[in-house]
Amino acid sequence: MNVFYVLNGRKLKRYFLIAIAVVFSIGIIYAERDNITVFAPQQPAAIYSVPTDKKVVALTFDISWGEKRTEPILNVLKEKNIKQATFFLSSPWTQSHPEIVKKIQEAGFEIGSHGHKHDNYSKLSDEEIRKQIMTAHTILSDVTGKQPNLIRLPNGDFDKRVLRIAEELQYKVIQWDTDSLDWMNIGTDKIINRVVTRAHPGDIILFHASDSVKQTHEALPVVIDQLREKGYDFVTVSDLITQTEIDGKAVQDKTTSTFPQLDAAELNN
Repeated sequence: MNVFYVLNGRKLKRYFLIAIAVVFSIGIIYAERDNITVFAPQQPAAIYSVPTDKKVVALTFDISWGEKRTEPILNVLKEKNIKQATFFLSSPWTQSHPEIVKKIQEAGFEIGSHGHKHDNYSKLSDEEIRKQIMTAHTILSDVTGKQPNLIRLPNGDFDKRVLRIAEELQYKVIQWDTDSLDWMNIGTDKIINRVVTRAHPGDIILFHASDSVKQTHEALPVVIDQLREKGYDFVTVSDLITQTEIDGKAVQDKTTSTFPQLDAAELNN
């Protein structure tokens, strides 16, 4: 009987020490929870802006069709001595307009991918998403001589699958915080007001340079002047990313396009 009690006492002591060790470990993990992200890798995220106190913004332009609007916009950027901006080009447009692509490159601007087929990729299968991104990658690389690593998905549409596949293909998904709504041709003054009042340090600003936009080249000079008056400098998306520490927004499945239904109050701002 004495042996029986001694053995149980040893087991109880062992269990007690284990319990204390577990509680102690939990306490350390809780106290250091913000510093152990290595054990919980971040999910792929789209970049809308970057946190910084520097007054820098990135002007970005999406192009998917047409040949009338891009060069007037390039002329404005040249006249305003803007040496850094980012153009997201669809691959079919790139194939059809290599001479305009060359002008974008000669101006020193950054080129990112706007995908291949202009469709909502969140509706596609994993295999088709990969195919669309890689088809665009091959075409853009062939035409420009450089391999892009930034992508703005058609219609700004994505979900977690798209983000994961883009990351596997070594792409960063770039969104925007400020939408000029130039694609709606809401009027030069409204485009200017939207951008200038919403722009903030680290902002990514969305414009277009397809033939659907008729007022961008008129609004852009004023936008540039007014942002400069506020002390802003203009950089590419890549420069914006590399000179600041990224802390991306939480990722939500986003299946809505960049063409939402907007009410009258929104259009007046």
